[in-house]
Amino acid sequence: MWILAGATGYIGRAFAEELKRRGIDFCAADRSRVNLSEPTEFARWLRARGATFLINCAGYTGRPNVDACEQNREACWQANAVLPAAICQASESVNVPWGHVSSGCIFTGRRADGRPFRESDPPNFSFRQGNCSFYSGTKAVGEEMLTGGDVYVWRLRIPFNKIDGPRNYLTKVMSYPKLLDVENSLTHLDEFVAACIDCATRRLPFGIYNLTNPGSVTTRQVARSIQAMGLSRRPFSFFCDEEEFMRVAARTPRSSCVLDSSKALAHGLRLSPVSEAIAQSLDQWTSHRQRAAA
Repeated sequence: MWILAGATGYIGRAFAEELKRRGIDFCAADRSRVNLSEPTEFARWLRARGATFLINCAGYTGRPNVDACEQNREACWQANAVLPAAICQASESVNVPWGHVSSGCIFTGRRADGRPFRESDPPNFSFRQGNCSFYSGTKAVGEEMLTGGDVYVWRLRIPFNKIDGPRNYLTKVMSYPKLLDVENSLTHLDEFVAACIDCATRRLPFGIYNLTNPGSVTTRQVARSIQAMGLSRRPFSFFCDEEEFMRVAARTPRSSCVLDSSKALAHGLRLSPVSEAIAQSLDQWTSHRQRAAA
């Protein structure tokens, strides 16, 4: 029996759909059933259900964006830093391997040599540098809690797919009144969850995996792709620079970074080039209006 923590969230729902599609029996672990933050209680719950693998999608991202994490620091800290450590302790006590959904937001920019960040690179956008958002800082601490052991750390970065929704990056680009043009790695959500599950079913080596689609894109490139597909006819407006963005639209620094996904590709995990994944998502775009009429 697989266990899915955080099954009701944006990422968790995608995992639930893929597990069902593959015919993998799973049970949602939510706070109405068990206290995930109490290792002894959670370990008993895992043992009682004959858990064979655990996926942790639970976390705090803030709504509508990471600025909210600055106002709810206790909740953010508990969900992103404390909870992974508790789950790790519970899983180890009953010998259940697991995977933790992390984030590439613990990096900013590129490496000093201009290359994308690898799994072996230490975060450069965390509390240790003192230059980060509170959200990014907690995600970096959460990873630090998981060194060693039978755990996968799966990093995604700015998720998107073909389904219109408030957490979809493509929807955000279409709806934000003004955009910041930055270079980023992105993650196709459906390919991400498939790659994570493949890690477990194929018993790949435990450790960190950057699960971003190969390559990088700028915000302007994404906006041009949206316009080319006829999904938005409005002219996109951009901030002059990050200084204007921070002065007008944001309360906390943002991470913009490029990650190296070659480790995942070398292990045979299927991740399309980012430009192809974006093009396919836009070509198959399903808006709220279309889904309501179906």
